[in-house]
Amino acid sequence: MKAMVYDNYGSPDVLELREIEKPTPKDDEVLIKVHAASVNAIEYRFLLGTPFLARIVAGGLLKPKRKVLGVDVAGRVEAVGVNFKQFQPGDEVFGLSFINGAFAEYFCAPEAQIQMVLKPASISFEEAAAVPCSVSTALICLRDFGQIQPGQKVLINGASGAVGTFAVQIAKAYGTEVTGVCSTKNLDMVHSIGTDRVIDYTQENFAQNEGHYDLIYDAVRKRSFSDCRRALSPQGTYVTTAWSPLLALQEKWISMTGSQKMVPMNPMDRPDEKDMLELKELLETGKVTPYIDRRYTLSELPEALRHYGTGHARGKIVITI
Repeated sequence: MKAMVYDNYGSPDVLELREIEKPTPKDDEVLIKVHAASVNAIEYRFLLGTPFLARIVAGGLLKPKRKVLGVDVAGRVEAVGVNFKQFQPGDEVFGLSFINGAFAEYFCAPEAQIQMVLKPASISFEEAAAVPCSVSTALICLRDFGQIQPGQKVLINGASGAVGTFAVQIAKAYGTEVTGVCSTKNLDMVHSIGTDRVIDYTQENFAQNEGHYDLIYDAVRKRSFSDCRRALSPQGTYVTTAWSPLLALQEKWISMTGSQKMVPMNPMDRPDEKDMLELKELLETGKVTPYIDRRYTLSELPEALRHYGTGHARGKIVITI
């Protein structure tokens, strides 16, 4: 089978399309014929090997232990081991791999290392592949960390990005008033996905809107709690996808010294079956629709990652396989 492989950390240039052995599922594993995958921040960090924490999570300090990247999987089950009970051959599925491996023609993993559900018939493989990592990230950050409630005023910083486009739609599904922050060129797009108000960050500093927002979600790690605290309501919450030991300490200090909250997302937090089922329901009901920026083939993955690395991608980048 064909797979995009990397032997060393580095730029997208280190990726090579190779013919490797097609896996055979063990007793507790599932083999999926991959139809589509997508690009996320996690693959980009694992590719570069930076920050250093990415190497620890990837399992290789000097060289990557897992040679094939890709956490978002959408495809058709080809075979299952005797102890694998969740799906049957022929099932169309989508979800997350906790061990990478999606940038290949076939994906094989044990049940304990995936979180997948049946793909809705109304959703294409490409649309399904765009969803798992980004939607689960936005969902966990807003619902669990942000404790989002109907009627709140919510601001999404980075509303045109992979996570941000979904965060806007999830916040609207929860019955909130949503403000999206993006650049000038993305104003129309962000408005089209359901925001009540759009702020052009090149023209307006949202942090100067004193006491205005009940929840601020920084989906692009661009604004700190210190930057945003003035814009939060007295009991407001700031959530960020960034995490570090220092931010974890800051979270505890802020909770002890004031009424506002700051919550960084721990990179080890994983979506569970409940999250995947809610994600599936959001798709089926049309409350969440993927915004696909560009599509690439497997052989074009280096180009796709270079585009992601510019920081100017809108919505999701999908890989068709």
